[in-house]
Amino acid sequence: MITAIADEIKLRKNELKEAVETIYFGGGTPSLLLIDELQFLIDAIYQNFNVVQNPEITLEANPDDLSENQIIELSKTPINRLSIGIQSFFDDDLKMMNRAHTSSESLDSLYVATRYFENITVDLIYGIPNMSSDKWRENLQKLFDLGIKHISSYALTVEPKTALDSFIKKGTYPPLDEKLAAEHFDILVEETAKNGFVHYEISNFGKPNFFSKHNTSYWKGIRYYGFGPSAHSFDGKIRSWNVANNSKYIKCINQKELPSEREVLSKKDRFNEYIMTGLRTIWGVDLNRINDEFGEEAHEYLLNEITVFVNQNLLKVEGTILKTTPKGKFLADGIASELFIIND
Repeated sequence: MITAIADEIKLRKNELKEAVETIYFGGGTPSLLLIDELQFLIDAIYQNFNVVQNPEITLEANPDDLSENQIIELSKTPINRLSIGIQSFFDDDLKMMNRAHTSSESLDSLYVATRYFENITVDLIYGIPNMSSDKWRENLQKLFDLGIKHISSYALTVEPKTALDSFIKKGTYPPLDEKLAAEHFDILVEETAKNGFVHYEISNFGKPNFFSKHNTSYWKGIRYYGFGPSAHSFDGKIRSWNVANNSKYIKCINQKELPSEREVLSKKDRFNEYIMTGLRTIWGVDLNRINDEFGEEAHEYLLNEITVFVNQNLLKVEGTILKTTPKGKFLADGIASELFIIND
């Protein structure tokens, strides 16, 4: 698999003309890779693409994969940012979410990681039934005390055919409560602001100079390239994705074929995607860009549709930038969907 991914990188070396600014090892559990395997893939990128002098290189990891020795070895590689899936510092929450690690493993991994990496982001889940506001504040305070500079936080969702889905259907675990999730979100926004974080995307909070450069590229519609099974790529107009099956992926690469499908996004699709991503960020939606890229008709349509949300103090226009208000932040995705162009 590692060789196949490196071979895909080589096969696609002519697709990207710009310099690579960020590299992200994510999806699955890349922290299970050996240090030499990670370095092998980084070398493949450097051999086939132009890379800026100090790129942001992130590795997703679970706490139970991050032994002290592993963290020390990772700190000797070009990887300079860790994304650690903590989710909660309470064992009952972790058990309910079917996580493999424990709260003590979470704390141990962060104590060590913060000694060797300055740039660390941590994932936390809110809206967990039975989680009191005080318990949620404790989760956040642990990160503040550890000096973590970036937090990604998401509301708990229930996927079909999971253990949590089964528990809720059997009545052994309470259903999700949107009101509770909204309360937790308000606490999240309030406490991170008190501690010097910038709420720069609905689910992301970073200290100045510690925003995720990689994810910001997604939200701003900058082109990106993904390698490996199920990996997605986007060049501004065309989205492509690799086959999910590992053996099919390797077989195609060995035959010097790209195992991907592609979709050309219509102007309507690109408009809707820009509205969705723009309203989730502090950069908002540029009304001038709407006019220039999608036309005067789309511009007029958007100005008309936002009126009801502006009147409800959910959206605001600052100069030529459309943004959510503090009141509208938690509802950003729902508001965006109401602004979509449905018919061509």
